[in-house]
Amino acid sequence: MIKGKPFVKWAGGKRQIIDKLKKCLPEDFNTYYEPFIGGGALLFELSPQKAVINDSNEELMNVYKVLCNEEKFKKMCHTLNHYETSHSEEFYYEIRNKDRNKKSFNRLADYTRAARTIYLNKACFNGLYRVNSKNEFNVPFGKKKKVNTYEGNNLITVSNYLTMNDIKILCCDFEEAVKDAKKGDFIYFDPPYDSDTSTFNSYTETGFDKDEQRRLAKVFKELDKRGCYVMLSNHNTKLINELYKDYNIHHIEAKRNINSNGKKRGKVEEVIITNYESVSEKQEVFDE
Repeated sequence: MIKGKPFVKWAGGKRQIIDKLKKCLPEDFNTYYEPFIGGGALLFELSPQKAVINDSNEELMNVYKVLCNEEKFKKMCHTLNHYETSHSEEFYYEIRNKDRNKKSFNRLADYTRAARTIYLNKACFNGLYRVNSKNEFNVPFGKKKKVNTYEGNNLITVSNYLTMNDIKILCCDFEEAVKDAKKGDFIYFDPPYDSDTSTFNSYTETGFDKDEQRRLAKVFKELDKRGCYVMLSNHNTKLINELYKDYNIHHIEAKRNINSNGKKRGKVEEVIITNYESVSEKQEVFDE
């Protein structure tokens, strides 16, 4: 089966550690939930027949919804073709600044907004998605002379997957997104990461601070009590280790490719936390 792959570059994208995540999966599960979907690397890798995907980033989730409508999908690609031929620094800022006027921006067709999101992601500095307190995209131009905004075959694969399976697309708070999760369902949390210093987490105008990390841990524990399988990725920080000390904490190395400071990109220590014993763990015990 041909699998889709992320169509946007997203901070904390999981393609580079997919194999490590797969080793930590539960043996079997019912509905798949991903409340911080981002680029969707694990979703596309697993390609579950039934899933609930969510992100509080309205523009990102609008793209997923447009991909589920054949006519809007075609119009989005046509718009992206136009953006590619018109690409320049001046044009970039013209498209970027469309959200400064909320009334006119809200009147834009959903496929036009979806094309804008993908174009800005490909043309901006280092593939960042960042907004200010007014929810205005504020990443500077990436200085690329040409941009390739999409791979047609991949978008078709992603579109087919989303439309041919039972995939519910939400745009709400992560706690709301998992309210219907039941025993035997699998929830993968990939939130904006915690940091012992400071970190970028401005994917939405509200950000994601340490209080949000604590609220997420509370939701994790509630899902555990329901009998759900829960897996979470984060940085290996003091707070995260304290919040999840009663669960299985797997330490891994990963690369950080998105940072405004090039010197801060490179290998970082992350954790994968589960409330269950994974298939690979059972195998290791068996081998011993």
